[in-house]
Amino acid sequence: MGLKYIEPIKSIILLLLVLLSVTFTFSIWTYSPKLATIEQSPTVDISIGERKQVDDIIKPYKFHIKYDESLKGTTDQKIIDHVLKEMKAWKVYQLTPVQNEMNRTQMKAFFEQPNQFTLYFQGDVPLAVYDKILPIEDAHLHKFSFDRLIVKWNPREIAFEAHFIDRATGIHFRGKIESEDTTKSYRQIVLEGEKLSSYQEVDVQEPVYLAVPTEPIKMNRRIYNQEEISPTRFRNALFNDPNAVRRSQLDDTHEEFGDDHARLTVNTESKMLDFAHPAAVSREPAVASDLLLDVIDSINEHGGWTDSFRFSYINTLSRYVKFQLFIHGYPVFGESSGVTEIAQFFGENRVFKYIRPYYKLGFSLPEETMLPSGVDVANGLMEMEKLDFGTVEEITVGYMMKHDLEKRVFVMEPTWFYLMKGNWHPYTPDQGGGEQIGLE
Repeated sequence: MGLKYIEPIKSIILLLLVLLSVTFTFSIWTYSPKLATIEQSPTVDISIGERKQVDDIIKPYKFHIKYDESLKGTTDQKIIDHVLKEMKAWKVYQLTPVQNEMNRTQMKAFFEQPNQFTLYFQGDVPLAVYDKILPIEDAHLHKFSFDRLIVKWNPREIAFEAHFIDRATGIHFRGKIESEDTTKSYRQIVLEGEKLSSYQEVDVQEPVYLAVPTEPIKMNRRIYNQEEISPTRFRNALFNDPNAVRRSQLDDTHEEFGDDHARLTVNTESKMLDFAHPAAVSREPAVASDLLLDVIDSINEHGGWTDSFRFSYINTLSRYVKFQLFIHGYPVFGESSGVTEIAQFFGENRVFKYIRPYYKLGFSLPEETMLPSGVDVANGLMEMEKLDFGTVEEITVGYMMKHDLEKRVFVMEPTWFYLMKGNWHPYTPDQGGGEQIGLE
């Protein structure tokens, strides 16, 4: 009798096991445990100041335009920007090198020709980089830099022609200009240029071309409140792992941040930073256009443009690029070297050395003042017995920055400067000259 029910019982048990297995499987598939909410770590913003485009960083500091009977010019940044805005609608094509490199005499004669205007740049601008500002056909094919851009016009045909010149080497490129509206460009630049201040070419026996204002210069003396950016923000931006960085006090005015690979030295008196990453050093010469763009990108990565800095110098052998502080279109020089500059050595795919201020110019109090004319300054330099005027490359107005540590202000004194043998010097009528204050 018992054996009669064994098989049905087995079947029932098997069915129960199958149902239990299905139930467990379904439970596993649909099980959703209650987990504690994991808060996402906030993104660290390392942006310190502004990020800028190439045309904000590479700008001419002077513009002059020569007619048959007169020479006009300006350092007013609004007027120069107006010229640049009109030029952005142009395109340079059929760019070709002029076969013979110009010597200084030929260069001076070229600059003296009428029916042309000139844009002055502090540093040697790689053609392939300026293509981002003024479209230049096949610019990348030419490993060439320039510091003067001359645009000639034909009064009969109202046609423009561009000339890029590197004064140091005498290399000269020429190209035709295609404009969306040539007549408008002629009206906006050439005809409007007649309203600018009068300039005069300085009569120098040596083969050097100098053009300076004939009238006294009206400028504002400015006093800026001293503001600071915490050096720890640069630490967060420059080190791979800010949490691994050690901080130490070196003396009363110097402290240091460092890890096993890099160091950041802070001068709390001059408000300067010096960052170095020795492993990134490179001995290979750089391509000028690549170097300049790499450095601009590296500063943009942490928004390093804390004030108005402009490109002023490049050395491809040492892989060094420098940017000068400008105020309202005028270059600013300090009483000690480097305090108004951002300088960087770019190494193997990253920054090797980085020297810059961490101060920031705050609110300013302007006070109008007058400077003598450029002609008076040129005559004063000629009369200096210890100065070889033939070695003077440029004369321009700017600001001398004085740092008042007690009042925590920066005083910007309008000053004439002259460039001689690559170095900028201040000029005052009383002293007749000054000490070297900067390097190019």
